[in-house]
Amino acid sequence: MSKPIEIRSREAQGAEVSWFAPICDGDDRYLGERDVKYKSNWENTSNILLTADQLGYRNILCPSSYQVGQDTLPFVSAVSPLTQNINILAAVRCGEVHPPMLARTLSTIDHILKGRLTVNIISSNLPGEDLPSEDRYQRSREVIEILKQAWKQEEIDFSGQFYKFKLPTNPVKPYQNGGPLLYFGGYSPAAVDLCAEHCDVYLMWPETEGNLRNLMENMSQKAAKYNRKVDFGLRVHVVVRETEEEAREYAESIISKLDLEAGQELRERALDAKSYGVSRQKQMREQSSGNGYVEPHLWTGIGKARSGCGAALVGNPDQIVEKLNRYMDMGIRSFILSGYPHIDECNRFAELVLPRLKTFSMPHLQGKTTKETPLTPLANGIRV
Repeated sequence: MSKPIEIRSREAQGAEVSWFAPICDGDDRYLGERDVKYKSNWENTSNILLTADQLGYRNILCPSSYQVGQDTLPFVSAVSPLTQNINILAAVRCGEVHPPMLARTLSTIDHILKGRLTVNIISSNLPGEDLPSEDRYQRSREVIEILKQAWKQEEIDFSGQFYKFKLPTNPVKPYQNGGPLLYFGGYSPAAVDLCAEHCDVYLMWPETEGNLRNLMENMSQKAAKYNRKVDFGLRVHVVVRETEEEAREYAESIISKLDLEAGQELRERALDAKSYGVSRQKQMREQSSGNGYVEPHLWTGIGKARSGCGAALVGNPDQIVEKLNRYMDMGIRSFILSGYPHIDECNRFAELVLPRLKTFSMPHLQGKTTKETPLTPLANGIRV
C-alpha cells in the first residue's frame, strides 16, 4: 500500500509550468550534430527566455556548467530587467562563490526581478575537484544555512566544516521576505536529507510513475522528521505534435544523426556524469522497450546523448496533457520542460498544450510576501 505524499501545495490545482534556457551548449535540431545557429550565446539564450516570458511560462531554469556554458548569474542579472512576468530559476553550484557574497548577489538579482528569483541548489564537484558525495552535500548544507542567516537574521554567525563567519547582514537583504525559494535535486541519502531539512522544491529527473512515487514518498517521510513539507518538481524533455505518429517520428529524428561514441562523450562531459542520479537514468534506458519507451509516452532515447535528464514525454496534445495531469495528481507541482531546438519547441508547446493547463507561480503560491504589490495575473492560468 502506497504511503501518503505530503506536499506544501496540496490545496492548489495545477502546476508551475516552466521552460529551459540552454546556457550550456547543446541546443540543436539533431543531437550530436552542432549547428552554429543554436550556439549558446547571449543572443540565442536570452531570446528563448524572453519568448518563454511572453508566452506565459511561469519560470525558466538557467543551468550551470563550466565546460560548455555561459556563466549563470551574470546572464540572469542581465536578462532580468527585460522580463515582464516570468520567474527565473538560477542554478548555483555551491562553493563557487564566497557564501556571504553569494547571498548579496542573489539578493541584488531578487530586487532587480521584484521577487521573481528562485534558486536551484547544485552540489556537483567544482571544475578540477573530486570531493566525496558526503562532503559536497555538507558544503551545500553550509552554504544554504549561511544564505538563510544572511536573508533572515541581523548577523551571520556560523561555524562549520567548510565555512566560519561572523558578519552583519544589513547589505544582503533580499526583495522576498526570507529569500527566494530553493529548488534542489539529488538522490543519495545525504542529498535527500539536505532537501528535506532546508529546500522548498525537490526536483526529479524522469522515471516511471512508480519510481517517482517512491522518491516522493521517501522525501515526504524525511521532511516530516523536520516538521516540514516540500513541493515536487519534474525536469523532463517534451515532444508534442498534432498526432502521436508525428511526435514519435520527430523524437526519433532528434537522435537520427547521433554517433554512439559522440553520444557517450556528450553524456560524460558534465560534472555530474558519475552521479547516482545519472546512473538511475541509465538504468531506465536499459529497462525500456526496443523502441525506447519505458512506459506509455515516456521515451528514453534522448538519454543516448545526455548525462542528466534522459527522457522525453512524446505524444499528441491530448496525451501530453493527460500525462502531465497524472503527474499533478501524484503531487508534482513544478515542471521544467525543454525540447530540440528549444526556441521552436517552446513556441509549439505554448501553442498546443500550455493554454490547456492551469498554472501558477510557486513563490506566490507559498505565501512569499514581498515589499511591493504582487504581480498581476497572467492570461493562461492563475496566480495564487
